[in-house]
Amino acid sequence: MTRLRQLFPEPGDREIEDVYGETLGPPHADRPHVTLNMVASVDGRTAVEGRTGVLSSPPDRAVFRLLRSLADIVLVGAETVRAEGYGTVKADDDVRAARSARGQTPAAALAIVTRSLRLDWTSRLFTESTQRPLVIAPADSEVDALRAAEKVATVVTVGQGSVDLAAALRILRQDQGVTSVLCEGGPALNAQLAAAGLLDQLCLTISPALVGGGSATILTDVAMQSPRGVTLASALVSDSELFLRYRLG
Repeated sequence: MTRLRQLFPEPGDREIEDVYGETLGPPHADRPHVTLNMVASVDGRTAVEGRTGVLSSPPDRAVFRLLRSLADIVLVGAETVRAEGYGTVKADDDVRAARSARGQTPAAALAIVTRSLRLDWTSRLFTESTQRPLVIAPADSEVDALRAAEKVATVVTVGQGSVDLAAALRILRQDQGVTSVLCEGGPALNAQLAAAGLLDQLCLTISPALVGGGSATILTDVAMQSPRGVTLASALVSDSELFLRYRLG
């Protein structure tokens, strides 16, 4: 259990399970509920020398693990998989038992969005997965690359030249019964989801650090046609670190 001081909506000490535990849902009729979880510096940067770990902390990692334990699918871009050295989504016995009681798989499956299919199919992500990963790629991807992916993952093909995220989420909801998706970036994938109106919740940890330089912000590469309003749902603090949760209407 991780206990933090809540600032909003009701001041007082709260367990993170009580604050985040019922927030991944409900799903839409045609797609899952989508939560984005990110950590950023005070000046909005998401990485130091390409990695997010420097910005994280034990409470941030506790929120990270909790959200993963609740989601059906963890969605991530291929560039983040390569940069962060992603492995399988792990779940201890208590998490497995709780997921089983909710009718979920023992652990969340990882779904990788990739335009190029340039992934290491021999990595532990594919060879040691708790749940068979999903690879989401354009329908006009090279046939040999798709065949290589199909040997180690469930492949979903949508879009021409790039992945059609709205169509991919519809497939996850309608064909595979997915109700909750947790997106962990990177910034380009985040921006595509936001621009398409596919985000329902943002969980944002503000790390007490100034980074500067050219590191990306939580949304990058895709311009929003107009600003999208968000509503603060909760705010917690640990020392100088802020844990903010927003709903997107």
